[in-house]
Amino acid sequence: MSTPVVFDPMTLPSDDNVNSYTFCVELKSSQWFLQKGKMIAYYGRIDFNGIGHGRLDRLMRTSFHSPLHASDWVVAEGSGKMLLADRAFDVNSYDLDDGNLTIRAGNLLAYQPSLALKQSIVPGFLTLIGTGKFVAASNGPVVFMEPPIRVDPQALVGWADCPSPCHHYDHGYMSGVLGGVRALTGIGGTSGEEHQFDFVGAGTVLLQSSEALLPDQATGAVPHEPGVPGGGHGSHGAHGGAGAGGHHGSTPRLPGQLGDLQRRFGL
Repeated sequence: MSTPVVFDPMTLPSDDNVNSYTFCVELKSSQWFLQKGKMIAYYGRIDFNGIGHGRLDRLMRTSFHSPLHASDWVVAEGSGKMLLADRAFDVNSYDLDDGNLTIRAGNLLAYQPSLALKQSIVPGFLTLIGTGKFVAASNGPVVFMEPPIRVDPQALVGWADCPSPCHHYDHGYMSGVLGGVRALTGIGGTSGEEHQFDFVGAGTVLLQSSEALLPDQATGAVPHEPGVPGGGHGSHGAHGGAGAGGHHGSTPRLPGQLGDLQRRFGL
């Protein structure tokens, strides 16, 4: 049996992968935007503040322009090394150089404030513009493809420097024998053979090597499990009807607080 590698602040990489499923961000009196629930550990002195925090207003004006997703994000700032992961999915960093990349919102883990995040016109996606590094997860390794190409929507991670896709429906397949069986029985549902995203023009399309999307998970929700602060028996936990932006009981919610995270340790 091989001896496991034991890391410390000196041996952890800086802004690089620890392994295929864990990424280490080094903060040097600096800031990163971080999706709630993606930090698993850190060394040093790092603070986490909600997007609504008044002191961060200037940073929001330049780097975060997505009110729909504001409750899902925090700002990590300080000095130290921070480990990011997402349920043992593949995690990698990518560099944009005066670029424009649109990515599925659930796949984006973190990004540098030198990038500006905007809400895409395609539902469920976010757009990063500028120069800087971001970290993303995928269900299997990412492959990069050149348009023109048609993509199974469930395999799509994002696209860079090319127009937004159009929907393409294979009417021959849908009206054929298999489509007729599905219409009569309801068996089979839709698939990438019936419906694709159609990309044209110059640019790059990012695909995960799987047709299974990352399962949805309420960011910052307190698990309903014994031993978890804010969860366990006698607590509403994650099943109490309030997500990351809701209220539990009579606890007041103040601007800039981390939602349900204020009642648990870590993120």
